[in-house]
Amino acid sequence: MRLASVSIDLDGVGCYYRIHALGPHPAELEHVILERALPRAAALFARRGLHVTWFVIGRDVDADAALPGRAARAANAQRLRTLADAGDEIGNHSYSHPYDLARLSRSEIDDEIAKCDRVLRAIAPVRGFRAPGYDLSPVMLDTLARLGYRYDSSVFPAPGYYAAKAAVMAALAAAGRPSGAVLTNPRALVAPATPYRPSMSAPWRRGQAPVVELPVAVTPWTRVPAIGTSLLVAPAWLRSRLVGAMAPRDFFNLELHGIDFADAEKDGIPGELVERQPDLRIPIDEKLERLERVLDEIAGRWELATLGEVAAHVQREI
Repeated sequence: MRLASVSIDLDGVGCYYRIHALGPHPAELEHVILERALPRAAALFARRGLHVTWFVIGRDVDADAALPGRAARAANAQRLRTLADAGDEIGNHSYSHPYDLARLSRSEIDDEIAKCDRVLRAIAPVRGFRAPGYDLSPVMLDTLARLGYRYDSSVFPAPGYYAAKAAVMAALAAAGRPSGAVLTNPRALVAPATPYRPSMSAPWRRGQAPVVELPVAVTPWTRVPAIGTSLLVAPAWLRSRLVGAMAPRDFFNLELHGIDFADAEKDGIPGELVERQPDLRIPIDEKLERLERVLDEIAGRWELATLGEVAAHVQREI
């Protein structure tokens, strides 16, 4: 079967302030992605009858946490519960989104993943995980297996993306403003780009793990990222060419981010972040139109399913 999935990482604005070393983010924007961007995305997918996978940071929907904004977190949880009840899938994106999760101790990794799992299971069943910053370690894979997860979707074997990220991080460090992001294990850059069963001791290699790996989309041979950011900011001819380049793949794992559905002017996002996030310079109506065209091209070549449904198919086949 030729399958495609759409997933959305619901990273808050604070994650991007950390990446770009901009200091603390404005408190009033703490929940802007779930409050403003998520409903726009959900409306688009609902119009198309498309069920997607939402990767959620547990802290953003934990109404029981002793943190400010309990009512906002409860409202966020209800939005996701409504989507899950309508057929969408909810995925684990860690509790607090530490970019260095793969480098933490076993107990800290267990806590981040299990705590998010506990929060999300009050909303909907959870079958899959995506690591902050695409960085997956053997300890993380072991935690997922013990929790009974069906799949991981963290591996992003894109050398060009890695090189560009390394250059930006080096420039920030040279300016005395180190990024909060981290570089992934470089061995993941040569990982299989199609679904596989990973090794428990080396997730970037094939093995016999009970959890299957669903890599984020890169094109054959050149391994150019075919994800939301590159597709939305590219000119029309390049968007079409990227989707066309994916045609030999039996699985297209299209990853988007909540910020792809944000509008800098309407959502009050400061210019300091807009300057560093090219997708924020595009008005939301234009971004939605571009995404609609991408989805039209994908729907013409692949059958659309949630990542959980794809993982169940892969589990039967390998």
